[in-house]
Amino acid sequence: MLKQRVLTAAFLVPLVVAGVFYLPFPAFVAAIAVVTLIGLWEWTQFVSASSRLLTFIIPAAALALSLFALPFDAMALGYVRLPPFAVAATGAAWWLFATVLVLAFPRSGSYWTHSKLLRLVFGLLTMLPFMWSVLLLRAADYQFSTYYGAKLVLLVFVLVWCADSGAYFAGKKFGKHKMAPAVSPNKTLEGLLGGLAAAVGVTWLGAYALELHFANLGVLLAIAVVTALASVLGDLAESMFKRVAGVKDSGNLLPGHGGILDRIDSLTAAFPVFTVLYFAFAN
Repeated sequence: MLKQRVLTAAFLVPLVVAGVFYLPFPAFVAAIAVVTLIGLWEWTQFVSASSRLLTFIIPAAALALSLFALPFDAMALGYVRLPPFAVAATGAAWWLFATVLVLAFPRSGSYWTHSKLLRLVFGLLTMLPFMWSVLLLRAADYQFSTYYGAKLVLLVFVLVWCADSGAYFAGKKFGKHKMAPAVSPNKTLEGLLGGLAAAVGVTWLGAYALELHFANLGVLLAIAVVTALASVLGDLAESMFKRVAGVKDSGNLLPGHGGILDRIDSLTAAFPVFTVLYFAFAN
């Protein structure tokens, strides 16, 4: 399993980085939309295992409608920011609410586990703001071909990957106190602190190396901490939904990793939160 995970990551990471930097913006939109669509399909098993295809119609239509309604072509020219930012902000607000669901689980489950509509809405609030926040970051200075937006996207990826790795190794070495045992028994507070430390360090170094602008060091570190916390929450939230649905993995598309959702669960929370904080406070 470990060998499969390493080989899959070794293939995917360079592919993702190349796509972020070198795909033309319309092709980048298409790629992110496909990832989002697969994620929405995998989410349908959290809603209704017996009628997944029928359940999929609504989120697929919502994704298509958002692409039609929000002017991503103008985003690439730097003309439009507010509508996609509003979607990202909606996603950030959803993750504040999801924090309550996770921390109060399983008691919180009594309010939503029996509602297919709510679980479907949770999926839309998870996936669509993720997509539009990635696009909004990538569109930054796209018209000037400075790759500034690509560097922002890369920074979030690296922040989340390092937070996840830092949490894993710190938890394995020092973990004693369970963080959310009802949702994910293996995660510890010590692992959380290790992940936060790794995220802060890599964001500081990454912003400097990539020449990304933040108002000051305090703002940079605060954004790193909050984004890293959001990434942990994204992981915990998907674990919660999988536990309720009785599934181990969201899919089997990625050998050794499971499904798309299993790989981007942290990113679905991190990107909207980072995007809102960056455009609101970093400049």
